[in-house]
Amino acid sequence: MTLTDEHFLASTADRLAALPGVAAVSLGGSRARGTHRPDSDWDLAVHYRGSRGEFTPRSLRDTGWEGEVSELGGWGGGVFDGGAWLRIDGRRVDVHYRDLDVLEHELAEAEQGRFRVEPLLFHLVGIPTYLVVAELALGRVLVGDLPRPAYPEALRRSAPPRWRGMASATLDYAERAHAPHGRVTQCAGLVAQAASHAAHAVLAARGQWVTNDKELLSAAGLEEVDFVVAGMTADPQDLLAAVAETGRIIAGTR
Repeated sequence: MTLTDEHFLASTADRLAALPGVAAVSLGGSRARGTHRPDSDWDLAVHYRGSRGEFTPRSLRDTGWEGEVSELGGWGGGVFDGGAWLRIDGRRVDVHYRDLDVLEHELAEAEQGRFRVEPLLFHLVGIPTYLVVAELALGRVLVGDLPRPAYPEALRRSAPPRWRGMASATLDYAERAHAPHGRVTQCAGLVAQAASHAAHAVLAARGQWVTNDKELLSAAGLEEVDFVVAGMTADPQDLLAAVAETGRIIAGTR
């Protein structure tokens, strides 16, 4: 018999919490925000103390759930330590590994206005390391205790100029190195990156947390860039105009 969503969530969280070394389990993504669709997947995180070394992916594999379980560090070795794509009770479930030692460090860094940008598959410009802090702020704790941080004022001051600087440099390179040669793919890619950089700047200035790329441009009011990309051709003048138009759109989002 298929469980109701709440019974499924409670039983799955309890089973994850019973894994060796797991101190807390949380729900993230659209399910935590209440903006999910019926077919949305379930984003769960297991929180553990990496310095103790008690949690291992093998214990997750031993549950017998169908799917793929990465090693620690299997998703690049940065703040996204790894995770699993599973099928549980007919539902698609992503389980993320979250090291509490790392989370506490990145929270302290964010409170001082410091962050790094790390590469991560599927994210156009990578992720700011404060993304894992955003997960704490927006997620729903199912088992255990986790902090729920407010957006640091120091980060609101430091992040926007850094993101805007990256956007400006990216557009400048598109204008100089690719547009004059009619390189549509390169220009489209750099325009998309610049728009994503600018979106991060806008949201940081607002003190608005973001955890993925899916609604990044729309949240920042940069959907107009979609039309710029859609209209690109191999004509160098068209590409130069597209890059300039993107710059105008970005400049209007302060």
